[in-house]
Amino acid sequence: MDLRPYLNRWVIAGALTVTGVLLLVTLIIIGWTSPRFSPDVGFAPADLTMIPAPTHTPSAPVIPTNDPSIATPTLAADAIGINGYVQISGTEGEGLRIRSTAGLTGETVFRGEEAEVFLVKDGPQTADGYTWWYLVAPYDDTRAGWAAADFLAVVPSP
Repeated sequence: MDLRPYLNRWVIAGALTVTGVLLLVTLIIIGWTSPRFSPDVGFAPADLTMIPAPTHTPSAPVIPTNDPSIATPTLAADAIGINGYVQISGTEGEGLRIRSTAGLTGETVFRGEEAEVFLVKDGPQTADGYTWWYLVAPYDDTRAGWAAADFLAVVPSP
């Protein structure tokens, strides 16, 4: 197929003219629609604040007081206490019923798994021959309720 009859100087001149007109129209439209920058704005450099990494700061030494009126009770290492951590143990893999109230008549809220760790938030209360502690899972506040101390073992704080 021979394209020479279609590619003469008039066709090429017409194509260049149409291209020029389209380019001119595009530049005019872009010029009218582009935002106008105010010359009084000026240049504002960005501020960069460097925050140094934290460093280890040694804690102040604890100075014991000899004031007997400020006696703080100390618990044995294996005693359950408020804000201490306990672990469910002695259930032989069955888990422990965590109840809505202290006592065997309280509704079971959920079953704590063997070796699951809880934070002690309240207690002790005695009911139905057991000592009860209010436990909260440190990773989920919805897992909370009363548990019998016979199936709890004290563990160190994480």
